Amino acid sequence: MRKRLSILLLLCLLPGLSSPASASAEHAGGSEDAASALNLANNKEYTWSYDSASDSWTMSIVTDVLYPVIEDEQGVSVNVPGSYIIGVDTDGDGEVDVDAEHFTEEVNGRLVIDYEASVSSENGQIYTASTAPVILNTGAAGYGNSKNTLASSSYAAQGYINVSCGNRGKQDSFTDPDGNIVYTGDAPSCLVDQKNAARFVRYNILLGNLPGSMDTWVSTGGSGGGAHALMFAASSNNPDFYDYEIECGAAAIFRNEDGSYDTSVSIDGKRIEISDGAWGCMAYSAISSLYEADMALAFEYTLDPGYSFNTDFQRELAFCLSKEYMDYINGKGYTVNEADVCFDLDGDGEMNSEIALRIEYDREKYPDCNGFGGSYLDLYQAEFVSNLQWYVDSLDYAEGWTWFDEDGNALSDEETAAMTSTDKAKAFIEGRYTESSSAGHGGMDRMGQGPGRGEKPDGAPDGGPAALNGMGDMDKQAGGPAARNPDESGDEMLTGGPDAGSSQSSGSSVNSANYGSYEEMLSSYEADIAEIQAGDLYGKNIVNLYNPLNYIGAEGTRNPTWIRILCGASEGDISMFNSLNIQIEALMHGIHADIAWQWNGGHVPSEIFGDSLPLYVDEMVGQFVEGAAKIEKAAASPVKSNGDSEKPEGTDLSSFVQIDEEGKVSFTLADISACRTDSASKACPGFDVIDYGQEDYVFGSSTADARHWSEWVLKALKENQETLSGLFNVE
Repeated sequence: MRKRLSILLLLCLLPGLSSPASASAEHAGGSEDAASALNLANNKEYTWSYDSASDSWTMSIVTDVLYPVIEDEQGVSVNVPGSYIIGVDTDGDGEVDVDAEHFTEEVNGRLVIDYEASVSSENGQIYTASTAPVILNTGAAGYGNSKNTLASSSYAAQGYINVSCGNRGKQDSFTDPDGNIVYTGDAPSCLVDQKNAARFVRYNILLGNLPGSMDTWVSTGGSGGGAHALMFAASSNNPDFYDYEIECGAAAIFRNEDGSYDTSVSIDGKRIEISDGAWGCMAYSAISSLYEADMALAFEYTLDPGYSFNTDFQRELAFCLSKEYMDYINGKGYTVNEADVCFDLDGDGEMNSEIALRIEYDREKYPDCNGFGGSYLDLYQAEFVSNLQWYVDSLDYAEGWTWFDEDGNALSDEETAAMTSTDKAKAFIEGRYTESSSAGHGGMDRMGQGPGRGEKPDGAPDGGPAALNGMGDMDKQAGGPAARNPDESGDEMLTGGPDAGSSQSSGSSVNSANYGSYEEMLSSYEADIAEIQAGDLYGKNIVNLYNPLNYIGAEGTRNPTWIRILCGASEGDISMFNSLNIQIEALMHGIHADIAWQWNGGHVPSEIFGDSLPLYVDEMVGQFVEGAAKIEKAAASPVKSNGDSEKPEGTDLSSFVQIDEEGKVSFTLADISACRTDSASKACPGFDVIDYGQEDYVFGSSTADARHWSEWVLKALKENQETLSGLFNVE
């Protein structure tokens, strides 16, 4: 049985366990005492601070569960727009003692909330203290831990409530009394900590301690954080996670005597359910689902006959995994309605058919893609064409770019002002441009530097834009061959391997750094996967817990209303098939699902060309919340002058992409496969797969920070042992 920390009951440490006079709250964590302990009105340690520049109040970090394993990673902070707040009641009499005008230093006390006040977002959506969307920022860079951090004021001007929470990660460990290292953050700890934060904040919204909507919650994050944002939304209210939440002493969840769960609280005699999930999800470069990630990555490489693997073993294993991926997809029974994706996939001139999505293998029929084709790949190709078309159609938003003629000469201001959308589209495809260097990708600033600018989620790694013919400093980004650098929030992004070491490489001719023989590696795979399949403390397969495809539409899950996943077209950390599969699964279960593969974007790309998280959230509110305004994206302002770059730095895509006189783009599946393998810097399939797999350390145990976990890789290794063993580690 896995080892656990011995934790003292937090209730012994918290003062003031009486319930507030205004509300009776029961069963938050399983008892009235627990309910009181998690009630901010009874916490005499936390404080509020006011920032006049953003006109917002920020709550200091508060431990959000009764029994934290690592208190520095199981806390929450909240930022609140000042318009909703009259002031702070510091003595409990219900009257304001400190307001914004007279604020001088951090104060302990209860917010006095103005439920009549409203805020208009930059897009014109109107919110109040009870309808304001709540943005939950999921850290978890590289599936690792995140220290508690103060919530930023990024969304205060939009009228949103911003929530920052910490989370445990697999690299967390302690030494037990016998001197053994015990790892404490394996799956699903990271996700559970985010769910617990949601319960805590919602509970205090119900009690009147915080403003915000109980329902309109949006999870967002980048890379591993994007994966958790997606899983957070996809697994909303699923009981598979309840035991882990109860173990931590989360708000509003406990077991009844009959073994059933109760996720409600009593407020003024009325039972109210509290959710641990999201209404919407904005995931940037979501590294999910890991369950299929290794074989999907191998399949993406295999589609390009021109790709040169480093070793014959890598090439052969990639092909074996591609066949497994074909069987996996065909076994899922995927279908898509043409109207939902706006593609005429059957070529009948209409978009009213339900298309069965399958992968076929026929080397004579599909020689350009190593024998693979079919309707599933038709959808993949259509998505790429559509996303490139969006990009070139949006170039009127590209402020500060420098455009060049066919001879490489910068256009004059007059010539730039006269460019049509088609002119810009052709120039982009031919690489006759240089993006603005002063305003970021697409002329947009980073999040928080201006309304609606090209933002990333709080704490996301800085992938930035990347040319399609090379990812630049990709070794330092997620998925590169070296251990990852710290991201902006200070969270270390680590690649896989024992003790979080890196065994990934995009240039090595050695297939494994950890095993001297194929038989030794296979034995390790079998033992690790058998251990995972046997279940954890609660009998759960932790790999299955981290597969969002298991939970979308599943019994017990409250599906999110919408999901959006934004990846760079040069995405190097995960196959583009992963986000495609999430979209398919979501659409099949009635969820509004968008995927965006941003050309010229790398890992965790910024929002560009007038798009932003606030714009999308406001649009979704307008579409799905009764009585809300319908929001449309603002038109681009005419560009009247050219930039000041001296030479074009764009990537010439004309060998991959065709563009007609009307600015419509097209390319074949073989073209996009070659473009992907040429541009996306990833560890070669077969290398990162066999040395523990992608983001593996989250599937460790109490005694090891990493285990092999992919049933599909094991299946390929066993069924093709005779061929693969002879190629293993052959220089």
